[in-house]
Amino acid sequence: MSPAGVASLRRVLRRARDGVALNVDEAAIAMTARGDDLADLCASAARVRDAGLRSAGRLGPGGGLPVTYSRKVFIPITRLCRDTCRYCTFVTVPGKLRAAGRGMYLELDEVADIARRGSEIGCKEALFTLGDRPESRWAEARQWLDERGYDSTLDYLRAAAVRVLEETGLLPHLNPGVMSWAEMSRLKPVAPSMGMMLETTSRRLYETRGLAHFGSPDKDPAVRLRTLDDAGRLSIPFTTGLLVGIGENLAERADTLHAVRRAHKEFGHVQEVIVQNFRAKDRTAMAASPDADIDDFLATVAVARLVLGPDMRIQAPPNLVSQAECLALLAAGVDDWGGVSPLTPDHVNPERPWPALDELANLTAAAGFELVQRLTAQPRYVQAGAGWIDPRVAGHVAALADPVTGFARDVNPRGRPWQEPDDTVVSMGRADLHTAIDAEGRRSATRSDLDSAFGDWDAVRRHAGEIAARAPHRLDSDVLAALRAAERDPGGCSDADYLALAEAAGPELEAVAALADSIRKDAVGEDVTYVVNRNINFTNICYTGCRFCAFAQRKGDADAFTLSVADVADRAWEAHVAGATEVCMQGGIDPELPVSGYADLVRAVKARVPSIHVHAFSPMEIANGATKSGLSVRDWLTGLREAGLDTIPGTAAEILDDDVRWVLTKGKLPTSLWVEIVTTAHEIGLRSSSTMMYG
Repeated sequence: MSPAGVASLRRVLRRARDGVALNVDEAAIAMTARGDDLADLCASAARVRDAGLRSAGRLGPGGGLPVTYSRKVFIPITRLCRDTCRYCTFVTVPGKLRAAGRGMYLELDEVADIARRGSEIGCKEALFTLGDRPESRWAEARQWLDERGYDSTLDYLRAAAVRVLEETGLLPHLNPGVMSWAEMSRLKPVAPSMGMMLETTSRRLYETRGLAHFGSPDKDPAVRLRTLDDAGRLSIPFTTGLLVGIGENLAERADTLHAVRRAHKEFGHVQEVIVQNFRAKDRTAMAASPDADIDDFLATVAVARLVLGPDMRIQAPPNLVSQAECLALLAAGVDDWGGVSPLTPDHVNPERPWPALDELANLTAAAGFELVQRLTAQPRYVQAGAGWIDPRVAGHVAALADPVTGFARDVNPRGRPWQEPDDTVVSMGRADLHTAIDAEGRRSATRSDLDSAFGDWDAVRRHAGEIAARAPHRLDSDVLAALRAAERDPGGCSDADYLALAEAAGPELEAVAALADSIRKDAVGEDVTYVVNRNINFTNICYTGCRFCAFAQRKGDADAFTLSVADVADRAWEAHVAGATEVCMQGGIDPELPVSGYADLVRAVKARVPSIHVHAFSPMEIANGATKSGLSVRDWLTGLREAGLDTIPGTAAEILDDDVRWVLTKGKLPTSLWVEIVTTAHEIGLRSSSTMMYG
């Protein structure tokens, strides 16, 4: 190392000792530490870890600082994949599965059998691991799914998770790779947690022929970062991490850590970060590549702790290193061993058996820590409850969780129904808020989760600044040219023309308004219409996190309410008696709303007032309802239309640009899904309004 390099490392080590967060460049420099410098770096990381455990009050049953693990079974639901990562032995091809006498996927009975055997020996996690979207590459996978009535691998994964919950009580942790916002929305009700290794943000490894991720569409860093962010928007406890030694350089490795840090800072959803060392495997394209160097690995673990801070759980798989190296990992800031199975092998690293749990406990104790079993969702998310854990799996989680610590209880799981049997909604809370608010006002100034519901405000400001910086500048001549274009063809202007018109001021704005007025006259004449309507908000319980919203409340907040179906019908009747011809029904995205809740409301109103027009359910509510039901948007909306729904409001639009939407809201549906839902509604004969909220 050059004298300048030595000086830079000394400065970074000093900052690490002082507890200062390392930026990307400093993180890369710190990873070069070796010998005494590496020991210094690891000691700094360990101090940060220990301080975080103490400040959070995380103690094991014996009173010691805990190092956690999850007792799991590994369920390789399919080993087919559309990607071709050069280091992977997990993935295979249909011909090899047939030759081995295996199906393209595990059958549901096989899945349940693995989980059942795990529950009998105290396992509490069912880790579902599988390749990305194999049906898009392999006709055999598509045929297998079609023969069993599943539209996709993810649909089958959902069914398998429900089977495990109901028959065994094990908690699913889903690792299906890249997923969309809608797909994760559909899976959240069947799993307390999910995961996807970010692996690396290196586009070089993805774009360069012969490197680790070339030719693997799901290893595009931008796509994986979108999945990581969308999991945060949906408040899913999420596991991610990086691979060390697959060809990335130190700057790329440091950038990967900072990408995880940014996502977690914005959404608070990253429950643990896995730092995993590369192990070369026979019969892979990278078989001749060297294993990750242990000092390089330890330095990366220590830097991960320093970058991600005292509150993050840093995980390293104990089966990929020796016992002595496990002790070194603990000294470098690790506080979680991840999932360890007393039953099933590590199917991703089959040549590396799990350590026996007694051995792992003794090794952990030798380092001065207490080995403590946790659930698949880390304790802070278990304890946070609603908003993070879907109500349909909350009972399964509560049956296995210590109510005080959130760690695992010493019990064997038992199957329990996934769907709650009672779909009855009763009025609760401030059901009279629509009248009482004028006389009494609110009982609380803000919702109780104000500090966490909206994500990180620094990130919001950063996003808003980036959007503002991209805004184009217009010239007065642009407005005049746009006006001429709009006069010729009002609906055929370019985006640049419309932007110029939107920014018009003074006499130019008057000209734009006059043109709009003339178009209005041509379209509808001089009539200005209205409808006598009553808005019925059937609940204000919502965890979506829209940053402009003063309506939403958490369940249990002083101003929270839910109306029963009968109360909603009564209010529709009151509106009818008062002369209304329409009711508009919308509510918060309450995770406890029954599957049939939306249709029940429509039927009840139509039964009470057959003549009234029911204008109900925003695209966000439609996405939520379809997800709950397990139906496609088209089938779900068709059912609502048959129940009596007349039109839908085009709310939840705000601004249909995802960059802007992620400033306005933490967790609302993306633009593409909004457009898909409204388009589908139109296709089946449900007209809509459309709204824009600007400024």
